[in-house]
Amino acid sequence: MAKSFVTLFQWRLNSVLLQENEILLAVKDQILSLVNKLDEVGSFLGHPVFWTLHAREMAESFLKLFEPKLKKKGNDQMVSLIRQLDEVTRVAGDVERIRACCQTWVSELRVMLHEAKDYVDNFIIKVYGQTGQDQKESIAEFGGELENINTRVSQIMNRRPQLGASPILEEIQQFLRSRFSFDEDDEETALASCMLNYINLPYDLKLSLLFCCAFPGYYRKTKGALVRVLVAAGLIQEKPGELMEDKAQENIERLLDLGMLEQDDVVWDCFRVPSPYYELSRSVTTRHVSIHDAEITITNMNSPLHSLFVSAKDGLSKASSDCLETVLYNAKRVQVLDLENTQLKSLPDEVGKLVNLRYLGVRHSEINELPESISNLRNLQTLDISWSGNEFELSNGVLNLAQLRHLKMCRSVNDGEVRVPPGISRLRNLQTLEGIYAGGGIAKELGNMTQLRSLEVRCLSDDHADELYASVTKLTRLRNLSLTIERNRIAYDSSDSDDNEYSVFPCLETFSPPPLLETLELEGCLTEMPLWLRSMENLTKLYLSYSHLSENPTTILQFLPDLKYLLMGGAYKGKRMEIEFFRAGGFPKLEYLTIASDDLVEWTQIEEGALPSLKQLSFSNCMRLMVLPEGLQHVTTLQILDLWNVHEDLIRRLSPNGGPENYKIKHIPVVKYLGQMMSRGFWTQ
Repeated sequence: MAKSFVTLFQWRLNSVLLQENEILLAVKDQILSLVNKLDEVGSFLGHPVFWTLHAREMAESFLKLFEPKLKKKGNDQMVSLIRQLDEVTRVAGDVERIRACCQTWVSELRVMLHEAKDYVDNFIIKVYGQTGQDQKESIAEFGGELENINTRVSQIMNRRPQLGASPILEEIQQFLRSRFSFDEDDEETALASCMLNYINLPYDLKLSLLFCCAFPGYYRKTKGALVRVLVAAGLIQEKPGELMEDKAQENIERLLDLGMLEQDDVVWDCFRVPSPYYELSRSVTTRHVSIHDAEITITNMNSPLHSLFVSAKDGLSKASSDCLETVLYNAKRVQVLDLENTQLKSLPDEVGKLVNLRYLGVRHSEINELPESISNLRNLQTLDISWSGNEFELSNGVLNLAQLRHLKMCRSVNDGEVRVPPGISRLRNLQTLEGIYAGGGIAKELGNMTQLRSLEVRCLSDDHADELYASVTKLTRLRNLSLTIERNRIAYDSSDSDDNEYSVFPCLETFSPPPLLETLELEGCLTEMPLWLRSMENLTKLYLSYSHLSENPTTILQFLPDLKYLLMGGAYKGKRMEIEFFRAGGFPKLEYLTIASDDLVEWTQIEEGALPSLKQLSFSNCMRLMVLPEGLQHVTTLQILDLWNVHEDLIRRLSPNGGPENYKIKHIPVVKYLGQMMSRGFWTQ
């Protein structure tokens, strides 16, 4: 990991230069000169000896962490690995001398570069509050300090350890792997295999893994949220013409493939770091702090923070709220600030002074307005104010956030829509815009935001639907689209109005969706299935909610070639689903199917050969459903069956303890259920 702090400083310098090119034009040469000097340092730190020393350090940490689980076999294996690492290091010289010299030298370099990065962050804070001659003088002073940093780096490089020749890194890694045999079913050797996988991990992936360890327990992050915080924390290199979000998503996918991240089995689309990778990663010191169950208290923190995550199940205590202001006052270099479930009624004024802030999250709060100083956050990339106060509206100050890439909003009342100020299309970097009301001319503005990749519009109505459809058609980069129709207010206020709560989507048949759309959510009544759905070859996720269709919706859907996730919540108002709903060869890639219906009584049959890829089948609030389909026993790919708030008779019929229809589900490894009379359980078969 010695090379990582050099790389992070380079990324920071390049990012500052890209974002503040006009202001820093006078010192551009000094910045580029320092970046080139750091290339020389990084090249030296790429010497295999530094890798072997880091590997040895991690192996020793591994022994210390997992000693209670390691018997003689595992312990001997780890001791042997440490010995082999020493042998590799000995090729370059005396082991003890090299270890001592490298540790001292790396420590000196790390301290100096941390100080340099802090200086850059402090300069950005200072220069944002200046104009005219004061700003020019600060920039000139900054240029002089950059030259001093360059000189100090050169001096440290002149004192670098003298290392002999060494085999190339790939040969060392292959050699170590060949010396040990691992059995994944043997806990001891599986642990050792995890350790080798960890030390072999490229540093950019290791940085992402370390960051993911900030979210244990109930405080989970979706893939989209992980992408946004990785970018905001500066852990993804910024390159002209490339989206950092794509690289962050690629890192997450690679960690999933390596087994270093895994799908959470409680919260859909969330991930966790499995042990022992979590334990190994937590042994590394970072500047990212995560505080959970924060209703107890938030303590003052004097150490330099780059990321602060605070979560509370039941809101912050008075002491914690007061302390938060002090923490923020002392954390001016923080880049990520995530305050979730805190039920804050307002943001402290100190937030507006955090000019290095790139991520601000206040999900599940009672905030009705943002402070005027929010317009000072010129580096802000993500603003997440989902599930905010009932009266929340976005102020004009947000239009000054030129670097904003993701704006996520939602109120807790009505349709959840948030009104945005005219001129929202000025935010040319915006990729995500969620929770907006598109009336009042906003629908037309959206047509100019061709950089958008994710759009959620709430409270859609006749008066702006055509304008919105025309604008969305122009958004050729759009990947995710969510449309929610306005609710029928008369029915909404009535106690027996489930069928009429949502209005009907107006003129949806005239809509032509962008060709690259991958996720589509339609919430509201449909008179019929849109015919254009059959041509959406890139669609992987589809959510149909409160459609109340009288026709079979799967007639069109089952031929979508890449569809993996399908949710039908009140989509079909019939009482029976027949064999034609799921024909052989239909839904070739569907992995997750969720059905929620107040009307469904019986699902009669699945044709053998249908749903060939299905992994998880879920029923939610199907309280009248009495029969699961014949043929379900032939869907051999099923791993999980979820039955939530279903009829007690259905649970009894499926029970492994003599249930007459258990044969339909006995091949499914995990069955979870919650009956409408609150019976609950978990079957493993």
